[in-house]
Parts: sequence; structure tokens; C-alpha cells
Amino acid sequence: MGFIFDRKLSFHKHIDYYANKAISTVKCMKLLGNSSQDISPLQKRLLYRCCALPIALYGFQLWFYNKVLISYHMKILNKMQRRATIWILEAFKTSPSEGIKAIAGIIPIKFHLQKIAKRLQICPFKLSANHILRNLLNESFANQSPKNFNQESSY
Repeated sequence: MGFIFDRKLSFHKHIDYYANKAISTVKCMKLLGNSSQDISPLQKRLLYRCCALPIALYGFQLWFYNKVLISYHMKILNKMQRRATIWILEAFKTSPSEGIKAIAGIIPIKFHLQKIAKRLQICPFKLSANHILRNLLNESFANQSPKNFNQESSY
């Protein structure tokens, strides 16, 4: 399936591999413009969100969960996102990260991961009442509403 495990399940190698793959994808995207006209920053941002970001976050459900240390993961993913925003805006390498992310319209990767995680918590509630996966859940979880479930969980 493409998941890289180690003994401690720290997923450092997995994050390194897929973040580097996303960085190389962004580097290859530089070739998309032609000599007379480059692609616009809006198109570059769309390419980043549709192509590079899903590569970098592959298997995110395995390594992003409550009470796990993700400082190493955030460091690598911030590096990937910084390179992408520099490419999108054609900014200098010394530009401040927060500023170029704001101008490019890209939310910080930490908040993007939290947004995806909250959406994944709601998924079981979208299943029909007689769905086999919903029947396998314990009754206390199955009877909760998504509103209560999101309030109980913390990051």
C-alpha cells in the first residue's frame, strides 16, 4: 500500500519519503510554464493543493492521532509547504514563511491537518443506520451526534 513502518511506529521515514516526493513534484511543476507565458499564481496554488498536498499527506490517518508528538512531522511538512509557496509566488528564499503563505492563500499545514482530522471524525455519522461498519461500532459511539463527538475530542 505504500506505508513505511519502523519499529517505534514514529513514521519519520514515511513522512520524509512522501514530503520529499511532494517537493520533487513541486520542482517538476516549475517546468509547466512556457517561454512566452508562465502559469498564474492561482493556477500554481491549485496545482499545489490538487497534486503535491495529497502526496505529502498520504497515510496521514496512520500517523496523525491524538496525543502523538508531531513536531518532526510538522518540521518536514512546513519545509515542503514553504518551497511550494516560494514557487507559487516566485518569492525570494529569505521571505518570511507566514507572510508568503498568507499572500498565496495557503493555510499553515498544522491547521490543514486539524481540519482534515475533524472531517474524518464525522465520516462514521454519514453512514446509513443499517450500514455494517456503523453496526460494528459500539453503541455509545453510534448514538453520539457529530456535534458532541467533536466537542469531546481534543488535539
